[in-house]
Amino acid sequence: MKSILFPIVLVLLFSSCTKKEAQTKPVSNLESHVDSLIKTYIDSSKIAGIAIGVFKRDEKILLKSYGFADLEFDVKLPVNASFEIGSITKQFTAAAILQLAENRKINLDDEITKYINFNTQGKRITVRQLLSHTSGIKGYTEMPEFGILSMQKYSRDTLLRIMEKKSYDFDPGEELIYSNTGFFMLGLIIEKVSGLTYEEYVRKNLFERAGMTNSYYGSENKVIKNRAHGYDTDKDGLVRAAYLNHTWPFAAGSLCSTVEDLVNWNNALHHGKILSDSMYQEYISPFRLNDGTLTRYAKGITVTDHNGRKMFEHAGGINGFLSENRYFPNENISIIVLINSTGSVSPVKVADFITEIIFGKPSNELHAYSGDLSKFTGTYKGHGSGRDMIANVTKNDSVILLKIDDSEPIYLNYLNKNLWVDKSSSTYKFLGSEDSINELQIDGVYGFYILKKNK
Repeated sequence: MKSILFPIVLVLLFSSCTKKEAQTKPVSNLESHVDSLIKTYIDSSKIAGIAIGVFKRDEKILLKSYGFADLEFDVKLPVNASFEIGSITKQFTAAAILQLAENRKINLDDEITKYINFNTQGKRITVRQLLSHTSGIKGYTEMPEFGILSMQKYSRDTLLRIMEKKSYDFDPGEELIYSNTGFFMLGLIIEKVSGLTYEEYVRKNLFERAGMTNSYYGSENKVIKNRAHGYDTDKDGLVRAAYLNHTWPFAAGSLCSTVEDLVNWNNALHHGKILSDSMYQEYISPFRLNDGTLTRYAKGITVTDHNGRKMFEHAGGINGFLSENRYFPNENISIIVLINSTGSVSPVKVADFITEIIFGKPSNELHAYSGDLSKFTGTYKGHGSGRDMIANVTKNDSVILLKIDDSEPIYLNYLNKNLWVDKSSSTYKFLGSEDSINELQIDGVYGFYILKKNK
């Protein structure tokens, strides 16, 4: 089963902006470009509605909504509509954990069994590894049992008892595979050490500090003013979103917010209102695997760049909703995209479109590969998200093509040595000798996968 919380595209401030902000050229025609793009989605009924915000700190560059909050009653989407934000929730969970660490109620290198009852099968798993998806614990949203569990309300311990019986995807710290289970556990740890429910902790220590007056923990039955209704897509088009009990997304994906509240969050988080300087540096520091490899996932947030500009980002996906939150620290620009439907329209792609209008298109420096491509070709296998991953590498004249599982083949562009890249900025590193390759490392930002070549 596809994860309801996993960011839809595998694609995110090393200081509290103490340096002089980089100058950005004003874009007078941004709104008309965005209007034109979104009109095609609305007119073709690919999405129900979408809200978009582009801000430079508190200065509004673009704030606009399109389409409908409710299709059945033709209710237009207000610009202050609230959406379920899915995995953007992880930014808040990670910040809460670091606040508790700052208050010496948690040590990031403590074993998780200090705080929760979970059979680790003899493995040493730390809080830090939960934060970075490097624990090796399988993601519960990829498990067959979750299809039934997602519609029921049981004690949260039920999920722990199910997951502790599962085999590990890898030994802790060896790889990075996106796991909602880790952030579900972090929510339990927050409740254990703070004495508050997760909902109460986030409201008092994060929402109120950031001035997020229209954000809240999700509910299946509460009546909430200006709440957008969610829609999924099937073969006939948009349908009402599948039911989901919010017992289960929890600290991995149950928060709801608005465009302007998420702008307030970015400004508070990245300007010292949520964490101290030292703990903020911890928050945005990408994780190193056991072998020293530096990933691009920090703690509930990814750390990449766009055309040489530092970017902090996280996407979200949950039944009926897709979301994207990105922040450029040097330019102090937030780009927020919230959609109340799942399907072919990606908020990440919309945000990419806006980013390229503002900053220009990325220009990766590519090089022609002059050697024999045959050594790269073959079948590579390893752990993926919820199942084994199989990558088939072939060549077409002077080009490498990569096909992962049942996806369409993609072209890889050569960077240097044995490093290649695709259009989404995922990197592919082939390891081995000069004449023989035996391993492929895929850094998809939200996952760092190690695949071995079949002999």
